[in-house]
Amino acid sequence: MSFSDKHIFFDLDRTLWDFDRNSENALKLIIEAENLRSVFGSFERFHRAYVKNNKRLWGEYGKGKLQKEVLRYERFNTTLKQFGTNDIELAKKMGDAYVEISPRQKILFPNTIPVLQELTKIGFQLHIITNGFVEVQYIKLENCGLRDFFDVIVCSEVVGKNKPAMAIYNYALEKAACPSNDALMIGDDFVADVSGALNAGLQAVLFDPFMESKEHYPHTINDLKEFPEIAVRLLR
Repeated sequence: MSFSDKHIFFDLDRTLWDFDRNSENALKLIIEAENLRSVFGSFERFHRAYVKNNKRLWGEYGKGKLQKEVLRYERFNTTLKQFGTNDIELAKKMGDAYVEISPRQKILFPNTIPVLQELTKIGFQLHIITNGFVEVQYIKLENCGLRDFFDVIVCSEVVGKNKPAMAIYNYALEKAACPSNDALMIGDDFVADVSGALNAGLQAVLFDPFMESKEHYPHTINDLKEFPEIAVRLLR
């Protein structure tokens, strides 16, 4: 059976590109460059606070309550204030540095490249749907040698809606010239990637590398090397 008319859409962060490890590396470089360890006591204290603030502010951004430009520095501004430092210029400097340094980190999840090679060899058409910022996500793809695997790359800010909104899936399907019943989405977020895809008529696979999901979703994998077999089965 030919799979040349079948399409697979990947999430990028925390599915192919190891967002948490890459982000942590970038933050360590910024803290050292700005000599801020004494402000926070330890990197670990800063990191715990930053991750919590970043998650909350991303939630506000996803609901349209916060502009991208504000999110970039406010996650640092809020964290600095939490440790007694009120310095908006420093926060903006950290925000700019993060956007520059983070996407140039190169840690991928195990088996990313071999799996993409195998899927391409099978004949699948591969695409990306991501909630990340356009300029940042393209740097990640280029820098890690992933760009050439993908035909259509859809970033949420282009659509004006984040996953799981049906609009972003419909936009991606239209760009790929793909009917939903010939498409499969894989991602690490059950709501954004699995529920969103299923609501738009796609098949969906949950990537749960740390086995933390409580959803008991039947099409769940813990290692990307499991994905080609399940993709063939679901799109046969």
